[in-house]
Formats: sequence, C-alpha cells, structure tokens
Amino acid sequence: MDIGKRIQEIRLAHQVTQEELAVRAGVTKGFISQLERNKSSVSLETLEAVLEVLGERLSTFFSTDARQPFVFSKQDRTALEDLGCDKFELLVPNSTTMAMEPVRMVLGPGQRFGPHTSHNGEEFGYVIRGRLSVTLGRRSSVAKAGDSFSYKAQQEHSIKNVGRSSAEVLFVTWPPQF
Repeated sequence: MDIGKRIQEIRLAHQVTQEELAVRAGVTKGFISQLERNKSSVSLETLEAVLEVLGERLSTFFSTDARQPFVFSKQDRTALEDLGCDKFELLVPNSTTMAMEPVRMVLGPGQRFGPHTSHNGEEFGYVIRGRLSVTLGRRSSVAKAGDSFSYKAQQEHSIKNVGRSSAEVLFVTWPPQF
C-alpha cells in the first residue's frame, strides 16, 4: 500500500491543504509533504493524528474496500446474452458479490423479460425511455419514462415493452440474481 499517496488522496478529497493538515495534526508542513511523497516514515501515533484530522479511522485507512473503485464507465459493464432483450448489462463489476445488483436493460418492441418464478428478494426499476407493462402475480400496470416500480419478488413477475420503440430501464435486484 502506498501510504503517502493514500493520505494525499484523502487530504485532497477533504480539500485540506498540507499546511492545514500539518497544523491540526501537530507536525510540520515539510513532514506532510515528505510523507505524501513516501520520503519519510511515520509512526503509528502520528499516522493516527493525521487520519483523525482527515476524519478517517485507522482500520478504514488500511481496508481494501477503501481502495476499491466506486465509479464505473461503460467499459466496466458486462453484457449478458440470451435473456430475451436487446441489451442486458451488469453496471457494476463483481456486483454478484454485493447486496444489490444494478442492470441496464433495453427491450425492443414486444420483448418480454420473464416471466420469472417467485423468489426471496426485491426488485426495483426506473424507466429511462419507453413504456413497460410490469406484471406481478395477476396484476399488471404500465410504467412509462420517468416512472419507477418496486416489488417483493415472491410472486411470478415479468416486464414487457408495450411501446412501438425500444424501452430502456435501470433494474436493480436484491439479492443479486444474474
């Protein structure tokens, strides 16, 4: 782990200058500069003082989760095939290991996602464009661009594009299903 770089990232994220950090942590500006460039080692006591000023706990600082990316681009998406829609993309890498799983779906006119059998969990959707018929058990309702839907998945359920053009939906499942 690059301790100096990590301290600099946190400091900049909090919009704190090296001088402010040094004064509040009881060290010199030169020490902070050297620390961020890995030109100086730091005692545990001083590291705790620096992190306290930055509002960071020592355990979080060394956590691998704290260094994981949290913003993802189009290149990070995983496309899945043969799910009955034009596009089905997992939006977050390794989302199957997380509590929820966000997906982008594009359904052509008349395409249906499902029906899916009942299971424990919840599902949420936000219609970006188009018109969808959302069916839960024996009930159906139309959701159009700007609408959202949410349900417990303990009944058979499906989504169908009932419009004349493609429909796009942000779809989130808990727990991950794909």
